[in-house]
Amino acid sequence: MDRLDAGKKLAIALGKFKGVDGIVLAIPRGGIVVASEIADFLEFRLDIVIPRKIGAPDQPELAIGAISEDGTAFMNSDIIRRVGATGAYIKEESGRQLIEIARRMSVYRVGRPAIPLQDENIILVDDGVATGATLKAAIKYVNNQNPSNLTVAIPVGPIQTIRELRAEVDVICLYSPDVFYAIGAFYSDFKQITDEEVIMLLQKRRQ
Repeated sequence: MDRLDAGKKLAIALGKFKGVDGIVLAIPRGGIVVASEIADFLEFRLDIVIPRKIGAPDQPELAIGAISEDGTAFMNSDIIRRVGATGAYIKEESGRQLIEIARRMSVYRVGRPAIPLQDENIILVDDGVATGATLKAAIKYVNNQNPSNLTVAIPVGPIQTIRELRAEVDVICLYSPDVFYAIGAFYSDFKQITDEEVIMLLQKRRQ
């Protein structure tokens, strides 16, 4: 499976949305490839949301939470206590990630404004989920915009994370194994997606 395959399979699983109007909201970079296939199939508009992981002190790969472009954040209090992350550290790291989010939004949107989400059918898409921190931050961000409906669509994620997400929102997930190591392990092709590819896919759908 590659991201194109995953997008095609998710599009079929989301077939009930065919014929209605809505927005597919991708988490780039990898999520944009999956989302583009879904948007093409459903004839939905395509846009992006960029949550950023907040890593633990001295363990940047360990997510203590995540933040979205409007400052909406999800924080894992258990992990924060375990690693001893202070309020000052979280504030500083959150600010750093907001700067990076703003930079990426400027690059990807090429001056185009975000599509308003209020009263819209939203399908939030990534190429997979592990701990769920960034996806949970994105869910909070979207819900703050008061959509009429929110569905999360992902190809793969650990069963416990999927259960946690389903307690908050409708989730379509193709594969949720008990044993989970990394998202890329479930893909035959998990190559890095470039900024140029993100821009191209956004422009293609808007045309």
